[in-house]
Amino acid sequence: MRPVAIGIVGFGKIARDQHVPAIAASPDFELVAIADPAAGHEAPPAYGDVSAMLAAHPDIAAVSICTPPGFRAAAARQAIAAGRHVLLEKPPCASLAQARELEKLARAAGVTLFTAWHSQKAAAVAAAREWLHGRTIEAVRVSWKEDVRVWHPGQAWIWEKDGFGVFDPGINALSILTAILPGDLRLAEADLSVPANCETPIAARLTLAGNGFAAVAEFDFRQSGPQSWDIEVETGDGRLLLAQGGNSLAIDGEQRSIGAEGEYPALYAAFAALIRAGACNVDLAPLKLVEDALRTGRITAVAPFEEYA
Repeated sequence: MRPVAIGIVGFGKIARDQHVPAIAASPDFELVAIADPAAGHEAPPAYGDVSAMLAAHPDIAAVSICTPPGFRAAAARQAIAAGRHVLLEKPPCASLAQARELEKLARAAGVTLFTAWHSQKAAAVAAAREWLHGRTIEAVRVSWKEDVRVWHPGQAWIWEKDGFGVFDPGINALSILTAILPGDLRLAEADLSVPANCETPIAARLTLAGNGFAAVAEFDFRQSGPQSWDIEVETGDGRLLLAQGGNSLAIDGEQRSIGAEGEYPALYAAFAALIRAGACNVDLAPLKLVEDALRTGRITAVAPFEEYA
C-alpha cells in the first residue's frame, strides 16, 4: 500500500524533534506539508493554517496536531470536518469537554481519532503492565521532576491558561499509571504551586486513590542537576521501578532486559493500524486526572518564574 499523505499542524519543538523523524522512518506515512503561521519551510511547504494546507494538498488524508493544547480542538475540528484522520499530541485538548466533542465528531464522520500518549509506548511500559497483572498493589510513588528551562525553552504558552504548566510533562506519568495499574484512578487531593506571574502550576503534589491503594505523584519544573522521571510500585510480591520516563525497568533492584526506545515510531505504527481498521482510540483518563487537579487543587502562590533568571 502507498504511504498515507500526512500534514503536521503546529511546528514547534515536539514536532521537529519527534514527529518529523518518526514520520520519515515510517513505511506508513509521507509528510507532505506543515501548517504553522511561524514556519518558513519550503520542504515540505508550510501554510498559515489547517484550511490553507488542506486546500493546497487535497491528497493529505491524515494530520498530526502538535499545537499548544489551547489550539488543538479548533484545528482538529477543521480536519475532521474535511474528512481527515487526526492524531492528537498529548495532552489531546485543553479540556475533557473538547476531547469528548472531537470523539463524537470523528465517529460521526467515519475518520480515525487517536489520542497519542507517547509515554505509554516507552520501552518498559508493556513489561511493567504485564508484571503487575494479577499482583496486589500496596503503594505507588511518582517523582517526575525536570528543569523547565532545559526541556521547554521559550515556551511561554505553557504558563498561560490552557498551557498545563508542570502537568505538560506530568501528564506523561499519569498516562503510564493509567496504563499499567489495574482499575481506575481518581484524584483524592492536589496541592498546586503557582508562580505569581503565571496561570499554571510550576509544581504539584497529587494523591490518587486506586483499588485498595494510594498513589502519590510529585511533579516539579524547578529540578536542577539530575532529572527524575520515576514510578515506584510496591506490591505483595516485590517492588517495581520504572525509570527514565518508562524506558528502564527493575524488579527488587534487578534490572530487566527490555526493548529499544521508540515511542513516536510506535505511535505512528498504532495510528496507521487504526486508520486501516477504521477505528478510533480515545483515552481520556490522564486528562481527567489533570483537569480534576486544576479544578479542585489547593493553590499556593510562589515566587514569579523568570526563564532567564
